[in-house]
Amino acid sequence: MISINYTDNKKLKLKIFGIAGALLTLVIPFFLMLHNDHDHLQTDQSLCPFKMLTGFPCPGCGITKSLVYLYEGDVAKSFSYHLFGPFAFVFCIVVVITLTAELISGKEYFNSIFYSKKIAYFLGIILVSYHLGRLVYFVKDHTSEEIIKESIWR
Repeated sequence: MISINYTDNKKLKLKIFGIAGALLTLVIPFFLMLHNDHDHLQTDQSLCPFKMLTGFPCPGCGITKSLVYLYEGDVAKSFSYHLFGPFAFVFCIVVVITLTAELISGKEYFNSIFYSKKIAYFLGIILVSYHLGRLVYFVKDHTSEEIIKESIWR
């Protein structure tokens, strides 16, 4: 009789979802870059639900634009849209390679790093600090009318 371990199936599914999520994160900005006329990235309404409701950027706002400009080779502009855009690119590449290697070999790599609470808290604190700084500059650079115009309430 063949026994199938439930936790192994769950890990397998999570790895496949991890690979799919990382690939989507990399592919969507790539297709936006291919169809980028540079005007619509600057002028179109953001698809971020938080920004649509409040007019304020969320912690992830700008990462897609950052990846688009990274693909175009403009690293400075990529960092200007979101400091973590290039790092998200590297992280997604590492995730795809690592999880694919885990699926092929049956071994697990970097679990102590990927599932570390200390690293997660550290990165969370850095992201919150960066976002609060972005919000301060956003409020300084925009009037209340401009903030409302960036939302769906205009």
